[in-house]
Amino acid sequence: MNISLQALWQDTRDEGTVRQRLYQVLRQSIIRMVLAPGQALSEKEIAETFAVSRQPVREAFIRLSEAGLVEVRPQRGTYVVRISRQAVLEARFVREAVEVAVAREAATQGLDERTLAELNELIERQRRCIEPADHDRFFLLDEAFHRTLSLGIGQETAWKVAEEVKAQLDRVRYLSIPESTPILKLTDQHQAIVDAIASRDVDAAERAMSGHQREILHSLPELVRRFPEMFEAQATQSLIAEASP
Repeated sequence: MNISLQALWQDTRDEGTVRQRLYQVLRQSIIRMVLAPGQALSEKEIAETFAVSRQPVREAFIRLSEAGLVEVRPQRGTYVVRISRQAVLEARFVREAVEVAVAREAATQGLDERTLAELNELIERQRRCIEPADHDRFFLLDEAFHRTLSLGIGQETAWKVAEEVKAQLDRVRYLSIPESTPILKLTDQHQAIVDAIASRDVDAAERAMSGHQREILHSLPELVRRFPEMFEAQATQSLIAEASP
């Protein structure tokens, strides 16, 4: 996890206004653990880091709070929230519903050759991340894969809905890639989804996407055990309770 705030800032140089860019940088920095759960955020320091005024930073904090990624405590400061196990499970449920519907529709109506070629190219690029263990690059390509699939059937809103609810889930996804779920496994799952869609096999496309979206259920308990400091206390307590006879 060697990405930096400066690198994320450069990656978003073409993403609209300073306000939009700053929000995306801070959102990605939280998801990708550049800013750790529980870490205090200084409005002044962030403004100085990016050479912007404090107003867009303040607005970004508000949006991040609405997304459930930071907590603004009056008279005490702003903090990156610890990961909520319940929020992760709820976001996963919503995302599975949306993504399975996308896969079903893609297999039903079919995808044009250009979109199928783009999806397969993204999978090939994901495979090139395996040997160097380039987890940061894979994470971006994974996002691109799911976005391309939604846009391929003209469902941009479906992608926006999934993206909006999955901020907490994305932190666990990012942790799971190097720690619990091998890139090879995720890439093979992507291939199975595309193959089913290309074959117009609706049932197979649904099963492949559902299994892919449920992968996080297998890795979440292990991540809570390995990184208890990143999760809310209730997550560890729930894990203990579930393990008790």
